[in-house]
Amino acid sequence: MDRRSWIENCARAAGAASIVGGLQLALPRRGWSAEAQPKENRDTKPLTITDIKTILTAPAKIRLVVVKVLTSEPGLHGVGCATFTQRARVVETAIDRYLRPFLVGKNALDIQDIFQSSYLSSYWRNGPVLNNAISGVDMALWDILGKRAGVPVYQLFGGRCRKAVDTYRHASGASFEEVADKVAALVAEGQRHVRVQMSVEGLATYGAGRQPGAPEDDRRPQVWDPKPYVLMVPKLFEHLRKKFGDKVELLHDVHERVPPILGVQLVKDLEQFRPFFVEDPFSPEDIGYFKHLRQQASTPIAMGELFNSPHEWLGLVSDRLIDFIRVHISQMGGLTMAKKMAAMCEFFSVRTAWHGPGDTSPVGHAANVHLDLAAPNFGIQEARVFTDAEREVFPGCPELKDGYLWANDQPGLGIDIDEKAAAKYPIQDDPPFDFRWGELRRADGTVTKP
Repeated sequence: MDRRSWIENCARAAGAASIVGGLQLALPRRGWSAEAQPKENRDTKPLTITDIKTILTAPAKIRLVVVKVLTSEPGLHGVGCATFTQRARVVETAIDRYLRPFLVGKNALDIQDIFQSSYLSSYWRNGPVLNNAISGVDMALWDILGKRAGVPVYQLFGGRCRKAVDTYRHASGASFEEVADKVAALVAEGQRHVRVQMSVEGLATYGAGRQPGAPEDDRRPQVWDPKPYVLMVPKLFEHLRKKFGDKVELLHDVHERVPPILGVQLVKDLEQFRPFFVEDPFSPEDIGYFKHLRQQASTPIAMGELFNSPHEWLGLVSDRLIDFIRVHISQMGGLTMAKKMAAMCEFFSVRTAWHGPGDTSPVGHAANVHLDLAAPNFGIQEARVFTDAEREVFPGCPELKDGYLWANDQPGLGIDIDEKAAAKYPIQDDPPFDFRWGELRRADGTVTKP
């Protein structure tokens, strides 16, 4: 018996199915022969990338960058998030002028090779502009693969580990009572986890909104002093624990704004109030402090929003110095990199908590959800309520119900972009980037981290 006949007999004996490249392909039952099949089924042409489009839109007044990858199969395309909102035009240039000509004509199913070759294509690597450009293409290719296979992307990652994705949302205010009222409102909507932030009078406090009376486009230097903030946050947690007990998990984001030694003190002071996690007590430049922090407090720590390179997180994970990995998936290289990161973190009991703010497009949120559903070590997902304009531009947005995000189970990422609707919400190029990030200063005029 020749090799081909042996393979055919095995297929018949198996009854129907074989696993090829991680996808389940149906094989006809008895009576099938290769010669009886149409020639095009046996000599399948590669699915090539025919074009890559960059779409800039701001339906919620936040600059979003979305990538659309078109293929040689009519009607088959994928979408991905490449949003670097502070440098949207630079990412657009990286995609249109460099990645597009490099990738057109390549096999759209060679996701790993495209990721690796794109990553090395500029020689200088590990920067947020290149990473976001690659991420947008990478997510779009996973979207295409899911559509081609007829399954949601999470099935390509091994299937669901859970039915839906638990989330947290944000509660902020100018007083303990105002924050508590907003926490209570979110709990009533089904949230079990809430991030709490409170403004410090006279200071530009992160996560607590603009100072009263400040215009929306406020380019004036903003004043920040970490000491009053570090003294206030434990009092906020004490107030909320007295009001809610342990009925709700409380989170807080330091946002790298304090000197490392004050970050250590704040995390120690919060330990008694059992936060679900404290995010970014140090900046990426100060990650050496995590080993000192771990020796002094058991408060769970989330880190990674600003990471670009594996060198920034590998040691923190392998040395068990953080508890949640908090990266912005479009800044780290897309789903290809994020699923590798999640797999490594699983072996060190580090849970995922992907970044999910307004400057992650709904496409990026959909990508987060698919990875959340498939990751055994999922922890929590930052969520937002999409505006009507965002839903118009991005049909298929994940649904938030009772504190959970739900995928719609359509093939691929289950989301698309309506280009005509997107054109109704152009990005604003004035200012060309967010000046406020570079205008946070101490009272004496010294610039500080945002």
